[in-house]
Amino acid sequence: MRRRTAPVLASLAAVALIATLAACSSDSPTPASSTAAAAADVDVCATPSGKASDAVKVSTDLKAEPTATFDKGLTSSETERTVVVKGKGDELAAGGSASVAYVVFNGTTGDRIDAAGYDGGVTPTFTASVNSLMAGLAKSIGCVTEGSRVVSVIPPADAFGTTGNSDLDVAADDSLVVVLDVKDVVPSKAWGADQPAPEGLPTVKLAKDGTPAVTLPKGDAPTELKIGVLKKGDGAVVADDATVTVQYQGTKWSDGSIFDQSWGRGASSFALSGVVPGFAKAIAGQTVGSQVVVVIPPAEGYGEKSDSNTAELAGETLVFVIDILATS
Repeated sequence: MRRRTAPVLASLAAVALIATLAACSSDSPTPASSTAAAAADVDVCATPSGKASDAVKVSTDLKAEPTATFDKGLTSSETERTVVVKGKGDELAAGGSASVAYVVFNGTTGDRIDAAGYDGGVTPTFTASVNSLMAGLAKSIGCVTEGSRVVSVIPPADAFGTTGNSDLDVAADDSLVVVLDVKDVVPSKAWGADQPAPEGLPTVKLAKDGTPAVTLPKGDAPTELKIGVLKKGDGAVVADDATVTVQYQGTKWSDGSIFDQSWGRGASSFALSGVVPGFAKAIAGQTVGSQVVVVIPPAEGYGEKSDSNTAELAGETLVFVIDILATS
């Protein structure tokens, strides 16, 4: 549903670091075949502690931005994490999402790069999946319990790779040291109260895990945007310029085939400014916890197919079922 090639925001559009911590997306909404399959094989819950992560001394007051003390030049051959404070809440399952707060340091220089989620700032939402988040961060939070503080040492291979990140003064051989608090585990599916089935829109049946199955009505596709609320959540209202965390499934009206979905790989977080207009309009103004179904004609999606518009979904009317899990 994204409308252009851009970094997928892990939470907040205004925070440059958060954007760089997430994986980069393609402008095509179709599943990433071999890359996605390989990423799905990464066990984000099996991250070991080690000499590097154990060597970082971290403050334990969860109400304050953490401090971290370590020798400059700290590195590791693989991502290591140490649980500094073990929370008593729900476990963040692989592919699940949670609101977090974090501080990032350069392991070589010891410099504090950035922080988010403290001093009343907006807490980003991270998904424990390497499809959605920098691999080292996904490995830092997978299967950690709500209320925990962890410290991880992330080598370049699980961070910015062989290029580093000049904007953040991270060289190609610099590791990252991250102290991360798992604040609230986000439900994996919409929890709102069921609403009457919207007349004239596709019908939706849900599997036990929340995965939707869409049945299209007979007849021609609508020529205008159609939005129906299937579940009404009790959370915050989503602003027009918000960043959201959602589960979604996209179906072509033309043949009923599913062309993209988050189910099976973990919820997605992105800014509404970075998706096609119809998708954004379906979410803005809704409440967190809701599930909506939307029919998006080409004018509100990828446009009509033409010599100058050869996008795979150009000319297609699209049906999305969207579970709104969090907003910031």
